[in-house]
Amino acid sequence: MKLCYKEKQKISDIWLITVLTAAILLIPIALTGCAGNTEPISRTGFYFDTVIQITLYDTTEEEILDGCFDLAEKYENLFSATKEGSDVWNINHAGGKTVTVSEETASLLVIAADYANTTEGVIDPTIRPLSELWHFGSDGEAHVPEDTEIQEALSHVSYDAICFGVAPSDETGESVYRTVTLTDKDAAVDLGFIAKGYIADKMKEYLLAQNVKSACISLGGNVLAIGEKPDGSPFRVGVQEPFAASGKSLDTVEIRDTSVVTSGIYERCFYENDVLYHHVLDTATGYPVENELAGVTIICPSSVKADALSTACLCLGLEKGRQFLDGEKDVAYLLVTRDGAQYRSENFP
Repeated sequence: MKLCYKEKQKISDIWLITVLTAAILLIPIALTGCAGNTEPISRTGFYFDTVIQITLYDTTEEEILDGCFDLAEKYENLFSATKEGSDVWNINHAGGKTVTVSEETASLLVIAADYANTTEGVIDPTIRPLSELWHFGSDGEAHVPEDTEIQEALSHVSYDAICFGVAPSDETGESVYRTVTLTDKDAAVDLGFIAKGYIADKMKEYLLAQNVKSACISLGGNVLAIGEKPDGSPFRVGVQEPFAASGKSLDTVEIRDTSVVTSGIYERCFYENDVLYHHVLDTATGYPVENELAGVTIICPSSVKADALSTACLCLGLEKGRQFLDGEKDVAYLLVTRDGAQYRSENFP
């Protein structure tokens, strides 16, 4: 059975609870002096086009870190739009044919399409034709495309083109989403606005299953804290100041057992004729979004939700973004405008 997204009812909250672009770096601030004799163990790697770091505070078992990085490699091999043979790459190069994918790829794509529906397409997982055209993140290749090229690419951006099909689960045998078809053969998927949040949540699930109760997962602009530090103190996370030198914090937040995600307009950008062009693209125009916001920081228990909301707010702008976030439960936010003004929710720490 195939079900196009525009024909299905809004996905239930169960999906979000079950599986529940980040351009600004969040900086976990390391503190020593953990309780007892256990020193934290940490490892750094490069995945998802960013530096990731996993730090465990209540175990010395390096094998657990191995498991985290095995997950990083697994999800890069599923979700990367540029890695040949990944699920997303296969979808994008199928020419409109149906592709069988992993349950997790289908699940994440369903969540991404649901957020596209919620935001009326402000964020859209089929943004790939546009993002690929602009070459953000490609050394020496980023440039302003011709308007005719932009409008052509924009005509293929619509989450309505995504159709899902069901097949038996490999684990349970129950019917789950397992196939994806793009009804527009020139459409293409990019999960960059939500994938790292999903991966952080999955790493948390894994670490909890290994009885890790104190850890910090940092995936570029996504930081997820498991519990608190062994001495009872919170984790401290620095939020990068927009347009400042890398590593300069605008603010520091203290968190326990929650996620902090920041999206902004300046980490992946370039100047052409003295005009700033950044990687957060407007699905209405095909050009970078133009509004007051420079950065959005979201705090909430679900990293995948924080990831999606930060990008959505950045696209919506200050007033619409605040209204949107104020309607969400368990969400705190810090919005920073291009002129440096800050707007915080009442519950922002």
